[in-house]
Amino acid sequence: MKAAPVSISCKGLTLRFPVYGVDAKSLKKSLAKITVGGRLGSSHGTTEVTAISNLSLELKAGDRLGLIGHNGSGKTTLLRALSGAYEPDEGEIEVRGRIAPLLDLNLGIDPSASGYENIRLRGRIAGLSAREVDARMDEIAAFTGLGPFLAVPVKTYSAGMQARLAFAAATSVEADVLLMDEWIAVGDAEFQQLAHKRLLKLVERAGILVLASHDLDLLRLYCNKVMRMEGGVASPVTDIKKLDELMNA
Repeated sequence: MKAAPVSISCKGLTLRFPVYGVDAKSLKKSLAKITVGGRLGSSHGTTEVTAISNLSLELKAGDRLGLIGHNGSGKTTLLRALSGAYEPDEGEIEVRGRIAPLLDLNLGIDPSASGYENIRLRGRIAGLSAREVDARMDEIAAFTGLGPFLAVPVKTYSAGMQARLAFAAATSVEADVLLMDEWIAVGDAEFQQLAHKRLLKLVERAGILVLASHDLDLLRLYCNKVMRMEGGVASPVTDIKKLDELMNA
């Protein structure tokens, strides 16, 4: 049976989050002073923020979408929604293909478990079977450069060693849809070069890339489309050549 083509479809996507223990009037005054964050409202007596409002989006294989906008504009919330972490309050999301969300490298890392055990855990979280994880184990272990340290608990690692392990495990999955919140740079200069090459291969193999970043040159380099988020409201998707125009809109 032929696999369905990779795609992302959002129709009227709206996400709201309740805010507890905060006076709505004072929060409105605070939000009015800044240019980020969603719209404030209330439902059933509970103060809530609309993080994404009525967003529609269609992406197909070959699309490389860059997300721009201030911190708090809704970029990360959208990425998490596409990954399946958030259910829409209104509208719908349909993602076809295996998703690799490179949003939090430390997600699923167990400090008490060994490096090998954590590689297996991250692989299973990513949807790999035990056999698939074992088939990738030697390559992942070699890429970390941690050698015998992979057999000891992660809580004994330095921050750099943990970053190597997390990056190697997170980028070992073949992805149809790659979601990234900023370009990942971990470890020392030598490892960063290796990590960059590994990421490039992952991006090249992915059917769709959605990358949120403040680095405009990076977006021009790797993306062919761009969308601006502002207060949870998205602009239409446009060609990356219009990035400067969109920034100044």
